[in-house]
Amino acid sequence: MRVRVTLACTDCKQRNYNTTKNKKNDPDRLEFTKYCKFCKKHTAHKETK
Repeated sequence: MRVRVTLACTDCKQRNYNTTKNKKNDPDRLEFTKYCKFCKKHTAHKETK
């Protein structure tokens, strides 16, 4: 049931992180606050395709 997803920075649109999620428990797109090495600050990262 776990699917690999990519997280992209909402500011610079760079794809920085990979993670897994359970589609049954989290059917919506994930969003985390993580560090972006391109922006050099903590920004929101959303799930992309």
